[in-house]
Order: sequence, then structure tokens, then C-alpha cells
Amino acid sequence: MQPQAHDYKRILLAVFLAALVLTGWQALVEWPRRQHMAQYNAVQAKKQAELQAQQAAAPTKETEAEEGAQLTREQRLAAAPRLRIESPRLHGSISLTGARFDDISLAGYRETLDPDSPEVVLLSPGGDEDAYFAQAGWLSPDSSTKVPDAHTLWQADKKTLAPGDTVHLHWDNGEGVTFLMLLSLDRDYMFSIAQQAKNHSAHAVSLAPCGYINRAYEYDPARLSPNKAARSAGVLHEGPLGVMTGALEQVTYKELAEKGNKTYDDASGWFGITDRYWLSALIPAEAHYKTTFSHYSKNGRERYQVDYLSPASTLKQGETADAQLRLFAGAKELKVLDYYTLGDPQHDMPPIPLFDRAIDFGMFYFLTKPLLIMLTYFYSIIGNVGLAIMLMTVVVRAFLYPMANKSYKATAQMRALQPEMTKLRERHHDDSIALNKEMLALYKREKVNPASGCLPVFIQMPVFFALYKVLYVSIEMRHAPFFAWIKDLSVADPSNIFTAFGLVNWPAPAFLHLGVLPLLMCATMVIQMRQQPKPADPTQAKVMGFMPYFFLFVFAKMPAGLVLYWTWSNIISILQQRLISARHGSKNPPVPAAKAKAA
Repeated sequence: MQPQAHDYKRILLAVFLAALVLTGWQALVEWPRRQHMAQYNAVQAKKQAELQAQQAAAPTKETEAEEGAQLTREQRLAAAPRLRIESPRLHGSISLTGARFDDISLAGYRETLDPDSPEVVLLSPGGDEDAYFAQAGWLSPDSSTKVPDAHTLWQADKKTLAPGDTVHLHWDNGEGVTFLMLLSLDRDYMFSIAQQAKNHSAHAVSLAPCGYINRAYEYDPARLSPNKAARSAGVLHEGPLGVMTGALEQVTYKELAEKGNKTYDDASGWFGITDRYWLSALIPAEAHYKTTFSHYSKNGRERYQVDYLSPASTLKQGETADAQLRLFAGAKELKVLDYYTLGDPQHDMPPIPLFDRAIDFGMFYFLTKPLLIMLTYFYSIIGNVGLAIMLMTVVVRAFLYPMANKSYKATAQMRALQPEMTKLRERHHDDSIALNKEMLALYKREKVNPASGCLPVFIQMPVFFALYKVLYVSIEMRHAPFFAWIKDLSVADPSNIFTAFGLVNWPAPAFLHLGVLPLLMCATMVIQMRQQPKPADPTQAKVMGFMPYFFLFVFAKMPAGLVLYWTWSNIISILQQRLISARHGSKNPPVPAAKAKAA
């Protein structure tokens, strides 16, 4: 039974009433609650600032190891002597207490669009709300052997670590075993850590090299709302990952917290923790080590750790043990990751297997990476990421033109048969079996395959998914302006028609945030769908008619770069479809064969 007209009126009325209730709730309940919470948070922030000022004025003996201490980041950094990092790409310091990498910011990236905003902080000292640090060292199966730990104070021969330099750290355990650590930094984001342990005592000692990255992190989606939809949809991976068994392994924070630790007993390669744009990773030189991804709670904070432990070796008197380790802490730039993936023999840089996979290329890696290379290349020439996206879209659509041509040709043929199909539906509106039989006979007589336009679309889908991935995970999109009001292609269009583009100040609900670019995308979808023949089923036709408006609300929260791609792609499709339809119409006028014979 076909739905009646009044059924659709009831559905539209229900949708309108639901939207009215949601809007009223936002304006009358949610907005006052948010104002109250903002006032409360402001008072609490003021009290916290006063408390921190009092603590800063009074002498303290607390250290970074005291997780519960209410200290600022600057106070924690000042609690231990430090080795300063001076690099064109990295700023920060290394704590000489524990030889811990816990203060690294990225010199080329800012927190906001403001060029004077703080640099992006990647690593932070223990005890911070966003504690995130890395450490290398030794472990001993013999608990009586003193090995360096988080409280060990290392002695450095320099005060600054710069690219091309080597800093020597030294520590003596007081029992005849000395430990040496040689630190160096390349021109990008890679630290090299050469460890050495020498036994001067009269008895043998057993030592095993180890290292870890530890992070305090709440995987609650509300914490990082811009990435929530991407993580829930499986578009973006954030959390532990690595290539330790010859293939990329990705483990989510939620999986570790709910299912427990994950261990790789015979690992080799690299492992770390990734964000959308940033990565920290350890690359041990040796193979056959044990890697563990773990989760635990400490002082009310959720902690995640990735670590490795190599087999222990026994050192007799006068013997030495060596261990090599690299630490990557920086931005996931494709050119840089490819350099490390391939290695550099001239600079004694061994290749890192599949290190470029730290960028979340997804299952269509073979398509996604070439598209990202293309986008990066166009950006280097044009200097505008938005224009680079448009040029890349033109190239991709030109490559797919033969398939699109076949699809649009089938569409034009179906449109030519629309009058005859309408008559058949009117003649057999009560008999679906007879209608289908007549339809098949019409397709056969006119030599039209109604499904011929579907196969090219399915072939193009992997390309579309790959492009979506490129535009979402590419760091080139971050803080990249386009024109006019679009200052950052990596976030949603900031304009909103329901606030008259900022002229009217009212608490518009989140679902009513509709920018100019999503509206343009919706308009192009409407035009594109009107060029398609209507489905035979009236219900299906109405559903398809709602699709552009459904996508309008979905894409309104998507990064502007994605919406730009989709809009420009629709415009190209419209032009292609009109061109192909015009050519098809001129060569094959839309006159069904049955009418031609009758004439």
C-alpha cells in the first residue's frame, strides 16, 4: 500500500514539532544552564589562580613525582635541572632527573590561528593534567642492582641540545656500574639515544634495555569534541599504534581501558601514541623485544603507556652493554615520515618499516597516499590549500571521466524513457507484477540497462573515501585559510545563517549551525538530483528528495575543506552531466522505439 498525502503531512508536522521542542529546550533550559556553569567555572578558576600564586610565592620541596601536587607546568619544569632543546622545529627541554623527555613544543605549529598564540605542546611533565613523557633506561632482574629510574639525577656535559650536537649524560650507581647516555637531534623531530652500561664491580650484573611513553588521557568523547564524530565513525585513529609484527597495529584508548593490556612478545620495528596530527614513537635498534600497550589509573587520572623490554644480558667485570633507541616527537608530515621510512645511509639513519603509516591513511592506503602527495604538490605550487583541493578534484574527476561518462550516458537514456515509464505506471498502478514485466520489456526493446550507471559509481567510491581521508587527516589542512570568512579549512564553516552570519546574537542550538559553504553544497546536490530520472517508487522518490537536506546537516559540522571538495565535485558533476546529456540527446533523440514504429 502506498503512503497517502496526509501521512507525509503528519511526518513533516512531527519533524517540525520535534525541532520546536529541541529549540525551546536549548533556549529556555540549556542556555541558562551553560551561563550558570560558565559563571561557576570562572569563580573556580579565580580561586585556583589565587592558590597557585600562593604556592609560587612560598618555597616548596615538592617534585614532579608527586602527582597530586597543585603545581603549574612552569613550576614542575623548574623543579629539576634541565637540558635545553634549541632547534628550528622543536623547543623545550629534557629533565636531567630521570633523563625524561617531558617538555617539547612544536616551533612550526600554533594552538590557534593567531600567530602569537602558544606553540603546540606535545610532551608535558608528570603530574600535569595532560602529562605526556618518554624515557629510556635499564631494568635488572636482580632487585639488588641499582639502575637509573625517574629520580636519578644525570650529569650532562652541555646545557643545550641542538641539531648536529651530541650531549653526554653520565650516572654512577655507586656500586661499580656506570651508565652513559648520548643524546642527539636531527633537523626534524628525531632524537637518537645511545645507551651504555659498564660493569666495574667484582660481581656480574644483569641488565636489560627498556623504554616507554606514558600519557594521561581521558578518552571521553566530550574531551576532544572536534574529533568525536571521526573516531566514532572509524575515520580517525587516536591512541597506541605501531608496526611490530610486519603490519600496522592500532589499539584504541577505549579498547585498552575496557579489554585490558595488549602484549607483543616478539616485536621489532616501532610503536608509539598518535593524535590526529602529532606522534610520539620509540624505535629500538634491536629486534626480538617485548612490547606492551597498557592502561591504569593513578591519582584519579587515566594513564596509557606503550613500552618495550629487550632480553637481559649478563655483564662480567669490565664488560659493557650497549643499546640504541630513537624517539620521534613531532608533526606527522608526509615528507618527513617518508624520509624516516626510507632511511638515509649518508647520515647513518636506518629505515623504519612502514613509518609513513603513522598517518591514518586507512584501508585505501594505495589510493590515499598518492592523493595526499598530489595535494601537497599542488599546495607547494599554488600556496592555497583550498585551490589545491579544487585542482586535485579536477585531476581526479578527469581520471574517472570514462566511468562517469558511462554513468551519465545511462542516466540520459533513462531520462529519455521517462514519458513512456510514466504511462506504464499509470496503466498498471494497481498491478506491480505487470508493471515490472512491462518495464523489463521496455528496457530490452530500447536496449537500456537501468543498472549500467551503478557500476561506475561503485568503482568511484573507494576514490571518494580516500579523498575524504586525505582531507581529514592531512596536516596541510590544519589552520589553512581559503578565502573570505573561511580562515581554517580543518574546522567547520564558522558562518551561520540562523544568526544572520553573526549579526544576531542568540544561543542557536548546535543542530541549527548551517554555514554558507554547506548551503552551497546542498544547492548543488539538489541541482544534481534534478538531473537524475525520478525513481519509479513515489516513496523512494520522496526519500531521495530529502537526501540533500540530510547531508546539509551532516556536512555542516564537517571540516570546511571536505565541504569545499564535495561542493566543487558536485559542480563538476553537474557540468559533466549536462554536457553528456546534450551530446546523447543530439545523437539519440529521446523518442522511444515504440513511438517511432507507430509513427
